[in-house]
Amino acid sequence: MLQIPSPASRRPHDPRLNWLPALLAGLAIAMLAPSAAMGQSRELSSSGELLDGIAAIVNDGVVLKSELQLETRRIVDRLKAQNTQMPPNDVLLRQVLDRLVIQELQLQRAERVGIKISDETLNQALANIASRNNVSLAELPALLAREGVDYSAYRRELRQQITIDQLRQRDVLQRIAVSPQEVDAFLARQEGKANLREDYLISHILISVSATAQSAEIDKAQKLADELHARILAGENFAKLALTYSSGQQALEGGSLGWLKGSELPSIFADIVPGLARGGVSEPIRNASGFHLIRLDDRRGGEPIMEDQTHARHILMTTNEVQDDDTVRQKLLAIRARILGGEDFSAVAKVVSEDPQSAIEGGDLGWAGPGNFVPQFEKIMNALQINEISEPFQTQFGWHILQVLERRVYDATTDRQRQDAVLAIRNSKLGDEAELWTRRLRDEAFVEIRI
Repeated sequence: MLQIPSPASRRPHDPRLNWLPALLAGLAIAMLAPSAAMGQSRELSSSGELLDGIAAIVNDGVVLKSELQLETRRIVDRLKAQNTQMPPNDVLLRQVLDRLVIQELQLQRAERVGIKISDETLNQALANIASRNNVSLAELPALLAREGVDYSAYRRELRQQITIDQLRQRDVLQRIAVSPQEVDAFLARQEGKANLREDYLISHILISVSATAQSAEIDKAQKLADELHARILAGENFAKLALTYSSGQQALEGGSLGWLKGSELPSIFADIVPGLARGGVSEPIRNASGFHLIRLDDRRGGEPIMEDQTHARHILMTTNEVQDDDTVRQKLLAIRARILGGEDFSAVAKVVSEDPQSAIEGGDLGWAGPGNFVPQFEKIMNALQINEISEPFQTQFGWHILQVLERRVYDATTDRQRQDAVLAIRNSKLGDEAELWTRRLRDEAFVEIRI
């Protein structure tokens, strides 16, 4: 997994990857296809009656019955494809409706705080998805159509997903600080060093308990968690029980959290998961959200991290109302000729480069491994010989000339450990914070269930 800085730490003209499109680059078309393929049905019947209806009122918005039906159908199709035993219909509908209510609340909040996803950001995410599926962005609509997916609906759902991701970034992640002292203390624990280099495939059941729960409600939740633990140990299907009983956000995935790095484990998992054997299930664990059951499905990794790194520097110039692409390119050609003629690259970069982060360092980008830069930039960089200066080329940030200074094979284990330690500490705080944030959204909202 790439260690990508948050937007707050990245200048707008830096050629390094923006965190969100890189994150979305891993999305497969199948992730959104089933629901995006179907539009909402709101036709009038022959008698003039509206066929759609309201499943839930959520503040000043609604969840439509058609949305609930389509999302339920998507979940059912996926569960069948995975040969997962279905929970009772009423339980499945409740789980799906809860998810749609939370999504509606998140989108409403995003609108209130002014989060808007530009077409440029959306198109970049779509381009990454297209690239991952070995097609161009222009070919993506046709590919989706062959899968029975409506492109406009797909764009709408992806825009919503990016909106919610940015909202979580704003409301939760950016509020979590990690100090160097916390990183040092984390790495001082031997288990911290070892566990960071492992990946874990985890499943999870949450029996939620409200913040205002009385002792009787807490006892009831604990009794259910204990009962489920016993049933799992007796051989019952974990995914089915998660679908039926879990209040976790992954309940409709059978409780599966997928593969997580040690650095991504929520705090409640971090001390439990590494000690579990494959297939092992924890005793019920209590925290502010309720009671958790954790199963370790598989684990992998733990090897040293050897990385091919490049030390490069660049000069960036951008277009504006006065100078177009050709003008900027000609200027960079002239600058390149001056440097080849003996002028100092660093001195020129300090004067003319429009990358505010690297210009003060003479254009120096430091050592970087694979995936640290946008693909167009990295492709040119990888093709250059040592000390060679590229011809002017364009990325989403503007026009560049680039020089490679050094290359090395680097043992990045320690550096990655510190990066992963920051993520681990942040995520240890994030799990609880995100769950509480979601609960607050729900508790503070007006929600009326109509089915």
